[in-house]
Order: sequence, then structure tokens, then C-alpha cells
Amino acid sequence: MIIVRAVLLDLDGTLLDTVADLHAAACAMLADLGRPPIAIEDIRAYVGRGIPNLVKRVLAGKLEAADDSTPPPPAALESFRRHYALCNGNATRPFPGVLEGLAALKAKNLPLAVITNKARDFTAPLLARTGLAPYLDLVVAGDQLPRQKPDPMPLVWACGRLDVLPQEAAFIGDSVHDFEAARAAGCSVLLVPYGYNEGRNVRTLPADAIVGTLVEAAAIIAKR
Repeated sequence: MIIVRAVLLDLDGTLLDTVADLHAAACAMLADLGRPPIAIEDIRAYVGRGIPNLVKRVLAGKLEAADDSTPPPPAALESFRRHYALCNGNATRPFPGVLEGLAALKAKNLPLAVITNKARDFTAPLLARTGLAPYLDLVVAGDQLPRQKPDPMPLVWACGRLDVLPQEAAFIGDSVHDFEAARAAGCSVLLVPYGYNEGRNVRTLPADAIVGTLVEAAAIIAKR
């Protein structure tokens, strides 16, 4: 059995419930465009592939909009970013067990890194406002490298920075994109069932474990 020497973590849907703030920004953007608001349940399904893709999905009203390589309209993207900068962190909270799980992992002297598709301008303030920043040794944002999840590049790069092999890292996420990135990188992968997986059940994915909380994840990792 390979010993886990570092833990990589997704942010939105795994550590933090960010839907309320993203919904507020999306509805404000739609108002700027003279369009009606969107349901918060739709936002929950649209999260996971970065803000440009979220904007595209909101405007199109369908998940498949993210598969189109065409960038979102600049005015809409600028509007969303402006509104999200104002509300980022206002209603966002850690999911139950997150702070306790992070503390348990740190007690094992494991370096922790967040790997997110969220842009740097929003990631750092959010980590500070929610109290997660002190637990983290490294943060890799979505616009920091040429590629983002589900590409394995951010995970492999983070492992290099933490001086561990990808096989020695465990990745904790909430979506198929996290699963694909971890598998491609060579990391073990644990998935939480409460996050944002585009409306799909993560239990259908062949992860190494499905964990109800980060506390449960920490207990599993501690045995490896």
C-alpha cells in the first residue's frame, strides 16, 4: 500500500457551499442584461467548470453550453465578475465537518492544497473570509496554469510543489471532473456526495471511497 503524504482538495462543493453567492451574482448579471432571474437549483447543477463556463450555462439555460469552446459574451462575464466580487463569501459557509476534517489532516502533519477552477481573484478572499486559509500549504486557482480540471496538470503541479509523487497524494472532490483529474494524475480519489456534480450521483463513479464528510475522509487517509 502506498502511504499518503499529501492531500489535495477541491473547493466549491467539497469544502465550501458557495451556491448562494454564485446565485446572487448570476441573478444580478441577468438583471443587467434585462433577463429574469434563475433558480438556485439550476446554479447548483451548473457549478464546477469555472466562471466563464458558469456564465455560458446561465445564459443558455443548459449544461451543454460548457462544451462549446466559444467564450461567453464579454459584457456578461464582466457583469458576473463585478457582482461576484461584491458578494463573494457573504453567504458561503464550510460544509459540516470540513473544519474538523482539515484539523484532523493537519494533525497528521499532512500538507494540504486546494485545487480549484475558481479564479485567483475570488479564491484568496474566499479562503480568508471562510477561515480555511490557515489550514492550507498551497492553493492552485483555475487561471494559474495553462490547463484546469479535469486536466491533471494542476494536481501534478501541486504534487511537485509539495515534493510528493502523485501516487502519494489523495484528492478529495465532489464531481466527475475531480475524479477524472485525479485518475489521470495518478492520485487516489475520495468523493463527497453532497457537492456539485452537474446533477449526477458521484456514487456511480469508481472512486477509491465515497465519504460523507471530510472527517470520514481524514480517518480513511490516516490509515494509509
